[in-house]
Amino acid sequence: MLVEEYPYLAVAFYKYVPIDEAEVFVVKHLKYCQRLGIFGRILVADEGINGQLSGTVAQCRQYMEDLIADPRFAETDFKVDATERCAFSKIHVRYKPEIVHSGIQGIDPAKRTGKHLKAAEFQELKEKDNVVILDVRSNYEHHIGHFKGARTLDIENFRDFPSKLGELEDLKDKTVITYCTGGIKCEKASAFLLENGFKDVYQLDGGILKYAKEGGGADFDGKCYVFDGRVVVDVNTVNPTLVSHCIHCGTPSARMINCVNELCNEQIVMCESCGWEWNGACSTACLDIAERAYDGTGYYTRANG
Repeated sequence: MLVEEYPYLAVAFYKYVPIDEAEVFVVKHLKYCQRLGIFGRILVADEGINGQLSGTVAQCRQYMEDLIADPRFAETDFKVDATERCAFSKIHVRYKPEIVHSGIQGIDPAKRTGKHLKAAEFQELKEKDNVVILDVRSNYEHHIGHFKGARTLDIENFRDFPSKLGELEDLKDKTVITYCTGGIKCEKASAFLLENGFKDVYQLDGGILKYAKEGGGADFDGKCYVFDGRVVVDVNTVNPTLVSHCIHCGTPSARMINCVNELCNEQIVMCESCGWEWNGACSTACLDIAERAYDGTGYYTRANG
């Protein structure tokens, strides 16, 4: 069992499983979350569920117990962190065509996907010859942290992943290990590679977040971007190092913010000193036209989001 250091928990999970009348499920699940008093973001599709939640220890435990009590979600794997404060300020439960936007058609991870690797298995396999570690996350994610020697892709969003297939042709005769934050993107990325002629494809089970807990995060450089109010979290307790730098002064930093200019909103690394000096703007142009106020965090919630 988890030993809580703080009064709140942050929970990430997903499950690829057919959900009949998914839109009806969304309405009922939102009401349930509201009654429970938990906050976060849950995406539901005909293909499954994907959630990031936060609340008190009691609220999160109740949610997890209730979810796995449903036979469809009985084997759901939760990534859980103790947090000092709630990582979300609102609750959203929404129906989407996919639980992670990939644009990949005809792929069912519940039927075929890359072989899952536990932390120890990942550490052993990645050291062998003819093995490539493939980061399937977006630029802003892998810029802040990635595995040593990992191959990254120049993509702004996971839906751009299929367009990079041509750049990966040289990997078809290699062992490919895909990884992402919590595992959900790899389910489709690894399946997509298998469908396109890659023979030996694996994925890091539970992604970076689970690896940090199972293996101490060894050989992960930098921090891990997460999709909640914490923004980035520590991963490596074995051989940690920083790989990101402030966009303005170049100082090593893992402080990630959104540009204060709402029309830009680019996710950037900016040290605290430059944050105040530049009022949270990524450039002079954004500084001149920004309308929202920089509050020292660089984390902005949408008024109607």
